[in-house]
Amino acid sequence: MNEPEPQLPDVADVLVSTTASLVNLAGIRLTEKEHRNPAKAKEAIDAARELLPLCPEEAVGPIKDALAQLQMLYVKETQNRARSAEPSASGTQNRARSAEPSSSDADERAKARSKIWTPPGS
Repeated sequence: MNEPEPQLPDVADVLVSTTASLVNLAGIRLTEKEHRNPAKAKEAIDAARELLPLCPEEAVGPIKDALAQLQMLYVKETQNRARSAEPSASGTQNRARSAEPSSSDADERAKARSKIWTPPGS
């Protein structure tokens, strides 16, 4: 009884899957409170950007769109952190208020999460 050998994935499929995983990881690092870490999100974004030129052309568009969304979210997140780190005239009361995400921030994060692209069959 000869069992058929398992098929190995194409390199292109692995590249798309890995790039999509990095995009998803960056999204989690930017949107989920218990995993939030903008520095780690930037690492994932940068890694995905490096892999993007190696991906098949038909997969590049959706991944590029998701990366653009994440990059915008990253910039907003780092700007918010920079603002909340600045000393204010009102002291810690303003800092505590600015640390809480507004409903529009939460809406934007939810929108970004919903646009995170995953490859077919994943």
